[in-house]
Amino acid sequence: MARAMLRRSFALLVLLLLFVTPASPALTQETPPPDPVPQEQAEQTAEEQPLLEEIVVTAQKREENVQDVPAAVTTVNEETLNVITGGGADVKALSGRVPSLMIESSFGRAFPRFYIRGLGNTDFDLNASQPVSMYYDEVVLENPVVKGMPLWDLDRIEVLRGPQGTLFGRNTPAGLIKFESKKPSQELEAYAQGSIGTYNTTDIKGAVGGGLTDTLSARFSFLYQSQDDWIDNGFTGENDALGGYDNLAYRLQFLWEPTIRFSALVNLHGWDVDGTARVFRANIIKPGTNDLVDGFDQETVFQDGLNKQDISSQGSVIKMDYDFDTGTLTSVTAFESLDMFSRGDIDGGFGAVFAPPSGPGFIPFPSESADGIPNLDQFTQEIRYASNTESPLQWLVGAFFFDEDLDAETFSYASLAPGNPVEGYATQTQSAESYAFFASFDYKPSPHWAFKGGLRYTNDKKEFSAERPDPTFQLPTFAPVTASTDDDFINWDISATYAASENVNWYGRIATGSRAPSIQGRILFAPDFEGGANPATNGVSVADTETNTSAEFGVKTELLNKSLRVNADVYIYEVKDQQLTAVGGAFNVATLLNADKTEGYGFESDINWAPNRSWLVTLGFSYNHTEINDPELTVAACGGGCTMRDPVVEGLAFIDGNSLPHAPEIIFNGIIDYKRPVGAGQFISSLDWSYYDDKQFFLYESEEFHADGFELGLRFGYGWNDGKYEVAAYGRNVTDEEIVQNGIDFNNLTGMMNDPAIFGMEFIARF
Repeated sequence: MARAMLRRSFALLVLLLLFVTPASPALTQETPPPDPVPQEQAEQTAEEQPLLEEIVVTAQKREENVQDVPAAVTTVNEETLNVITGGGADVKALSGRVPSLMIESSFGRAFPRFYIRGLGNTDFDLNASQPVSMYYDEVVLENPVVKGMPLWDLDRIEVLRGPQGTLFGRNTPAGLIKFESKKPSQELEAYAQGSIGTYNTTDIKGAVGGGLTDTLSARFSFLYQSQDDWIDNGFTGENDALGGYDNLAYRLQFLWEPTIRFSALVNLHGWDVDGTARVFRANIIKPGTNDLVDGFDQETVFQDGLNKQDISSQGSVIKMDYDFDTGTLTSVTAFESLDMFSRGDIDGGFGAVFAPPSGPGFIPFPSESADGIPNLDQFTQEIRYASNTESPLQWLVGAFFFDEDLDAETFSYASLAPGNPVEGYATQTQSAESYAFFASFDYKPSPHWAFKGGLRYTNDKKEFSAERPDPTFQLPTFAPVTASTDDDFINWDISATYAASENVNWYGRIATGSRAPSIQGRILFAPDFEGGANPATNGVSVADTETNTSAEFGVKTELLNKSLRVNADVYIYEVKDQQLTAVGGAFNVATLLNADKTEGYGFESDINWAPNRSWLVTLGFSYNHTEINDPELTVAACGGGCTMRDPVVEGLAFIDGNSLPHAPEIIFNGIIDYKRPVGAGQFISSLDWSYYDDKQFFLYESEEFHADGFELGLRFGYGWNDGKYEVAAYGRNVTDEEIVQNGIDFNNLTGMMNDPAIFGMEFIARF
């Protein structure tokens, strides 16, 4: 309780700063101008005035100042990323770090599930689609496991909120996240960075690049992260049995520029994970509350199942640009492949009520399973032409092709038998193919006004097949259970920008985005005893296309001689036929549904303030309200002993009026940086935090499966030799908050926890 009061008090204190700060410029502007000062003194004052750096993004597939983009865009630069990913963090470290963004996973260091403005997908199956798209070096990463690619040697991250269906296509109705790695150049550059921390957490990364010839440059970057096992298994008596991992990644790039008009960039990359999958913990929540049970110990579990995760992914990208007199022709060709295997003790405990001893708490039946992708191949091709003339009318046209082949497997194990043998096996195959044509136009009739419009046509097809040759407790499938989808749709956007002054831009935007039809078929655990013959119970479900129509109005400002940047927006959206995933219930399955309508509205703000050369304050705030509007929509109620808040009829919960899962109304984050010359070097420090208020884990509402979260980070260091060398101490989750991040509801009150406090030392050398 004391910790909860502390984190809420902290959030309220800094929230006050958030609202007071934007008011200051208005008061300053209303103050009468000061008396003129001598020119020499004025020039000296201007020299000393701190300026925020211009942020260049490619949110519209052109390089632009983020202040000129008529959309809600937040960037995360290299310095910020270095702060929040200390201690070997993965992509989930971005959760709550920008307005309206949440990330969670039930697969450990892979399979991140993104949520923007409350829109996301809780589906844990290996062919799940998401309404938040992820682009890495201009390539869409569609499969949710591939999205677990590590973050390192990045130039910036761009988070685009709201539908992005025109320029980025299918599966972007909520928005997208773009990762841009550092590119090769002729300038010789290198760095090495290493840290060691609690649980022997090791994080080593580096890069080297430069010119090989006058026209060819290269850059090689690498990452190695590891952590020792730190969770004891009280059932087996094994100390340090779980929690560890080894993560290795590389990226090799070549940039060829034989003429001033043509360039070709080749990107070869890969990553591997070997370690612990997500650790599930049985009955860690007090019934009727969302409190942890008395005596909860983060460093101990009691499990009779095995835990293992192996992931291997490789990819390549070829980007070619040719500059004509009137524009640039761009081609981006990419191939991604992956194989993975992840196994865990899903019930989170040992034994069963019918096979004592068992625990912790009530374990109605054992559940131990694994999912694997023996083969995943993704091919994408985009061609576009962007004009570049002095005309007030600029345009971009292009075409896109996507092809994916996926093989997936599901295993069930007999935890109560010696050696935990396989007792069930099922397979899935899916082929997906999509193509699109798109166009975007920018028109600037005057220095004050700019208009933008775009249109995209998409065709999307899927073929799906699932078999259950070795079932757990049902009949084998008599024949493969198949499904297919074929749909085409159009997305569009229009926006207007009014430059009220050199440093204030108002904008309005209306846009649509669509998620293509989805197929789900985790049939191994489906409640079907007819060998897959009954479509109502064979575990294969199909969701139709969802479409989000969104309107937002915002302002982007640079004030106080560009030492203060305040960007804010309000938005409203309506999703028709939203694809929802009913996870869990009485069975370990995921069933696709279409809600008649989902509505959302909210407010977002980004603030960057450099009051002087020593301080930099970065704040982000969002309020997101979501509501499901479908009086007839039901999902399977909790099967693990929850206290339901929703009406339940014959085991089905009515979810009309509920908020979306993992959609907190308030997200508040910030980083306060302080730098000061000391001796021949510079003292550096950072305080960062992320707070989100209460969120539900499932489509239904229960007393147990919901939580809020607050984590605090610190970093103190010293740099010398003009910043070439730096040593620092860091801490992540320094108050050691214990946060239930997600749950499993079909067996018992199983929870998944955040990472404990990690402290360490770090050294950086730049050359």
